[in-house]
Amino acid sequence: MSERQTVILPGATLGVLGGGQLGRMFVHAAQAMGYFTAVLDEDATSPAGLVSHHHIRTGYEDPQGLAELAKVCAAVTTEFENVPAAALDTLARSLPVSPAGSAVAIAQDRAREKAHFVQCGVPVAPHAVIETAAQLAAVSADTGAAPDRPKQASAPSGGSEPHAVGSVGASLLPGILKTARMGYDGKGQVRVTTPAELAAAWDQLGRVPCVLEKMLPLAHECSVIVARGRDGTVVHLPVQRNLHRDGILAVTEVYEGNLPAAQLHQALAAAKSVADGLNYVGVLCVEFFVLQDGTLAVNEIAPRPHNSGHYSQNACDVSQFELQVRCMTGLPLVQPRLHSPAIMLNLLGDLWFQGGGDATTPPWDQVLALPGCHLHLYGKVEAKPGRKMGHLNITGATPEAVRATALKAAAILGIAPF
Repeated sequence: MSERQTVILPGATLGVLGGGQLGRMFVHAAQAMGYFTAVLDEDATSPAGLVSHHHIRTGYEDPQGLAELAKVCAAVTTEFENVPAAALDTLARSLPVSPAGSAVAIAQDRAREKAHFVQCGVPVAPHAVIETAAQLAAVSADTGAAPDRPKQASAPSGGSEPHAVGSVGASLLPGILKTARMGYDGKGQVRVTTPAELAAAWDQLGRVPCVLEKMLPLAHECSVIVARGRDGTVVHLPVQRNLHRDGILAVTEVYEGNLPAAQLHQALAAAKSVADGLNYVGVLCVEFFVLQDGTLAVNEIAPRPHNSGHYSQNACDVSQFELQVRCMTGLPLVQPRLHSPAIMLNLLGDLWFQGGGDATTPPWDQVLALPGCHLHLYGKVEAKPGRKMGHLNITGATPEAVRATALKAAAILGIAPF
C-alpha cells in the first residue's frame, strides 16, 4: 500500500480551506475523533478559525499560506466550492486532498456541471449555455416547443464542452438565467419570460457566461448526500426533502416515507452515478427538482457537506461531518442509520431583528424548552439579515411529533410555517 493510500489515524492534523460554519462543524467532528485541525482563512474571526488548533490567516491562493498548511497537515479538504481549484491542485502535490481540484472545478461552473450530468446519464432540465452575443441571438430566435419533462441524454460527442439539452431558445422560456460561476443561495440568477427580458438579464449579469434553464412545474425539492472513499465505496444519508425560500434552504424534513420509494431509488442511483463519474473522494451533495408528475431532474452539486444534511448531527449515528473526516483519512465508510425522524430549520440573521431596530438575541430558552430541539449556532460575531447564523434540529419518536414541535419552534422564532 502506498503512502497516499495509508489510513490517517487520530492524532494527525487535518486541514480545511475555508473558515465558515461548515469548516467549524468539520473541525468539531475531527476534534471529537481525536484529530488536530488547521484552518486556512484570512478572516481573524472566522467561525472555524476560532475553534481550530491552527489558524493560517492568508488568502486561498497565497503560496506561503498553502505551504504552511501542507507542512502541518496530513490531509486537507474544503468547506465550500468557491475555493480556487488551483489551490487544491497545489496542495495535492504534497498530501492527500479530497475532493480533488478537478471535481471542485466542475462544481464551480454550471455549464461544465450540466455537461457532466448529461455524460452520467442522469435527468437534467432543458437548458442552453449563453457565452456570446451570437448564442443569445440564436436562443432568442428559437420558437420551438420545449419538453416539460427533464431531459436524459447521452454524452455529447464533443466530450464535456458546454452544450444545449432539449429544445433551446424561446422554447426555454419562461426560464432562469444563471451565471455559470460564483452563484449560490439564489445569487446570480434572474427569472425571464421573454427574449427581451433574457437579453436585459444577460446585460444585468454583466454578459458573463450563463446557463438558461427552463422553469419546470415543481412539486418540491430534495437532495442526497453521498460519501465516496478512495476505494470507490459509497454510502449515503437518507434522501432529504427540502423547502427553499428566496433561494435559501429553509426547512429539511427526513423520515421514512418522506418521498415515494421510486423517487428515493432514482435519486440515490443518480447521486451515485454523479459521484462515480467524477471519481469523487469526499462528501458530495446532489440537489434535485421533484416535478409535479413525480419525475426528478438534477439541479446542481455541492462538493462538500451541505445545509440539508445538518440534521444528521442529531438524527443519524454518523453525521455528514464524520463522513467527511472518514473520507479524507481513509477510515472505513459505514452506512449511516437514521435513528429518529428529523426536521432542520435554517436560522438566518433576520431572526435577530424581529422587533425592528438593533439586533436582539432570539428566545433560545423558549425553544430549548421544547422536547427534541437541538440548537447549533455558528459563532458568527454579528447577525445580518439573510446571513446563516445557525440551525435547529428537531428529533422525535414520530414524524408527526417532530413536525408539531418544529412548528411550535418556528412560531416562537418568527419563522413562517411550512
